[in-house]
Amino acid sequence: MLSLIVAVAENWAIGRKNALLWHLPTDLKYFKKVTTGHTVIMGLNTYRSIGSKPLPNRRNIIVDNSRPSGVYDTLEYFDNLEEALKAGQEGGQEAIVMGGGMLYRTSLPYMDKLYITHVHRSVEDADTFFPEIDLNVWRQDWASERMKDEESGIEFTFTTYIRK
Repeated sequence: MLSLIVAVAENWAIGRKNALLWHLPTDLKYFKKVTTGHTVIMGLNTYRSIGSKPLPNRRNIIVDNSRPSGVYDTLEYFDNLEEALKAGQEGGQEAIVMGGGMLYRTSLPYMDKLYITHVHRSVEDADTFFPEIDLNVWRQDWASERMKDEESGIEFTFTTYIRK
C-alpha cells in the first residue's frame, strides 16, 4: 500500500523555507505512531529539514536524482520516484511518503491512502503547498475530533482518506 502523511493549513500550505509552519507535539506523536515500523520516503530537502539523520525504527528512502541509487550508511537512495515507491512496497509493506512539496505532487497519483492533519488556520506567507485533493477521487475514511494545542492555541483534526 502506498500512503502519504502531511499536515496542511486551510489554504493547503505545508511549509516555508524548508521548515514546518507550526510545532504541534500531538501531530508529531501521530506522525511517529503512523510511520514507525514502515518505510518512509522523502525528498532530499525533507531529509535535510529533519536534521540529516534517519528516522529510527523505519526504513528510510530518499529520492535524490543527484546521487546514484544505492545504500549509504542506513539510508537508501533512489534517483527516481517510481523506483523508490516500488522498493518501499517490497514484502507488502506500507510505504509512506512524508514530503516535501514536489514529492507530494508527483506521488499523489500513486497513493492509496492519505493521512492528512487539517490545521484550522490559513498561512499566507508559506512557500510550499500540498495539492488540493479531489473529493471525486478520495473519500474520507476517518476523522478525529477537533483538537487544540494548548501552547499555541492551534486547532487541528487528523483525517484519513482512501482512494475511491
